[in-house]
Amino acid sequence: MSIAKRAAFLLGLPVLLVLTWWVTTIGSTSFFVPKPGELAQTFVRVWIGDRFFEDVVPSVTNLAAGIVLAIVLGIGFGVLIGSVRWLRALTEPTLEFFRALPPPVLVPVLMLLIGINDSMKIAVIISGAIWPVLLNTIEGVRAVDSVLSDSARTYGINGWARVRHLVLPSAGPQIAAGIRQCLSIALILMVISEMFASSAGLGFTIVQFQRSFAIPEMWSGIVVLGLIGIILSFIFQWTERRVLRWYHGLREVENAG
Repeated sequence: MSIAKRAAFLLGLPVLLVLTWWVTTIGSTSFFVPKPGELAQTFVRVWIGDRFFEDVVPSVTNLAAGIVLAIVLGIGFGVLIGSVRWLRALTEPTLEFFRALPPPVLVPVLMLLIGINDSMKIAVIISGAIWPVLLNTIEGVRAVDSVLSDSARTYGINGWARVRHLVLPSAGPQIAAGIRQCLSIALILMVISEMFASSAGLGFTIVQFQRSFAIPEMWSGIVVLGLIGIILSFIFQWTERRVLRWYHGLREVENAG
């Protein structure tokens, strides 16, 4: 696919949506829906400066820490639980119970246990973002080809070598699907964690704008969240393409055939 065609696919829908927004707001005097030009000016005025370092950087730092820990813990425990049948049977009811709990309800509990600080915010992110990674890893490990597993055991490939060369590659596509879900959940929980007893961060700032009826500023904060989501998506796609190069190559061969 040519660069021009890639750019058209990437920018086509956003440009169309902005044009639709611009056309529908011509002559509008609505207080709640700013015009594209007004929002762009507000975005530059609010976020290009000190507020970027005071609110965006701490939020993104907590988000990154929460995502990394959720992925590491989810894959680590997922491989362990998925590999041991009795452990999987023992933990399944408990995992289903905690998975069903809406993460926001844990915020008051974590505030009491940890206190109101960055560690609490990171814990909130982990409490919800870990589940898609953990459960997808467990299912991916369970689905490892039994013939390959028996062959590895016959050749004496056990322990970390078996995990590295058989389990993780086989479960990789399913783990990647869990990580993709993890990213969106983590972004949502980052905002929620900053709405409770916080004095900084994107979630806190957006709520403050809303309470003070600074509507363009509130929308500009939502745009920042959207941009963070896009950046996370691009980073994920770039990483997945390289880590699972063999998988995507196999799919391309199958589709070509």
